[in-house]
Amino acid sequence: MFEDMKELVAAYKARDPAARSTLEILLLYPGVRAVRSHRVAHWCYNHKLYFLARLISQRSRHRTGIEIHPGAKIGRRLVIDHGMGIVIGETAEIGDDCLIFHGVTLGGTGKDVGKRHPTIGNNVLIGAGAKVLGPFKVGDNSRVAANSVVLSEIPPNSTAVGVPARIIRIDGKKVNYVGDVDQVSVTDPVGMELAALRRELDDLLALHEEENRNIL
Repeated sequence: MFEDMKELVAAYKARDPAARSTLEILLLYPGVRAVRSHRVAHWCYNHKLYFLARLISQRSRHRTGIEIHPGAKIGRRLVIDHGMGIVIGETAEIGDDCLIFHGVTLGGTGKDVGKRHPTIGNNVLIGAGAKVLGPFKVGDNSRVAANSVVLSEIPPNSTAVGVPARIIRIDGKKVNYVGDVDQVSVTDPVGMELAALRRELDDLLALHEEENRNIL
């Protein structure tokens, strides 16, 4: 437990520019308190002390605003920035070195049984307000943009944005999608119509000039 907390404090110092001291992180950061309580609750859950596990997790929820089901599996060095409104479901799994912002939900869709919640790989960033819903995997080193709603698997080294989320980058390269709307260079139908009318007018003027030359 001591070694785990030591690694966690170092992770906060590396990822949070507002972190000033070890004491401040240990005593005042809700993400640290939530993860620390979860370790105890998860141990109780694995030893079938379900009521006690739930009691610990609910007390932590009231104190931190972060709800982590005692059955969830969390890796090492998880950094929770701000944290208010985070919900992590019973069968969710989170790898090592992840960063999660406030308002994130790792939940289910209500359609699945057994494994109902997502598996988050290592070194994944999930932006504020994002929802990851369903029993699929978000690959290592991926990024989920703020307020995105992820409903299907994300491969490693990807960036996903939108509602529903779509992948826009893999391995740092842009991904093109058929049917995507380019809202910058989208066609202007009024401009196209005016251009067509201008071409017709030019043709009529040219025909009129040709007829006048024939008369002369």
